[in-house]
Amino acid sequence: MSTPVYRRVLLKISGEGLMGDADYGIDPAVSRRLAREIREVRETGVELALVIGGGNIFRGAGLAAAGMDRVTADHMGMLATVMNALALQDALEHEGVFTRVMSAIKINQVCEDYIRRRAVRHLEKGRVVIFAAGTGNPFFTTDSAASLRAVEVDADIMLKATKVDGVYSADPVHDRDAHRYRRLTFDEVLDRKLSVMDATAIVLCRDHGLPIQVFDMTRPGALMDLVLGGDVGTVVERG
Repeated sequence: MSTPVYRRVLLKISGEGLMGDADYGIDPAVSRRLAREIREVRETGVELALVIGGGNIFRGAGLAAAGMDRVTADHMGMLATVMNALALQDALEHEGVFTRVMSAIKINQVCEDYIRRRAVRHLEKGRVVIFAAGTGNPFFTTDSAASLRAVEVDADIMLKATKVDGVYSADPVHDRDAHRYRRLTFDEVLDRKLSVMDATAIVLCRDHGLPIQVFDMTRPGALMDLVLGGDVGTVVERG
């Protein structure tokens, strides 16, 4: 099968996914590999938007737990996502992919302000769009931002990139009996308190009928397999 099953997707990547084997920051080798895989998917005709976390640089909730004002900490986390977005934009442009970074907070000397209609137009023109700075509001995670942007741009699916190949009944690193779910409903995720995304993100997807697919981005070719309809990771959808 070589024809994509999706027209437009939103890919959520954690900030930690850019670290590689390091403890902090951005591993250029990882960003280059991601850029290559994104380019290959874009070449199939799929319109692709991204949301990147900032946990490899600053995590607002962690700073707040250490005593910092939560609003200040979250604003720092938003700026970290802008840094990651610019780094991935650079990697994508080195691969010849036209890319736009759009920020939910005003920082228009380095990237565009987020305007929904402009974002959709970029996607229609074949550009990869990276949404930065979360929702622009404190107390909301980048998971919630990814759900919101996916709904706003009318994505067919939200892809959640992780370091494991789906959603498990328990931590597969510590529990050998943990099993991978192939399909779940939104309500099952909420009722079982499974670590897919935060509850706000799950409810937003559920209420708008937006499926989520969780997969292992560290496996080369997994993203392409997914957009071509392969049995990859775990799908979360309406029952």
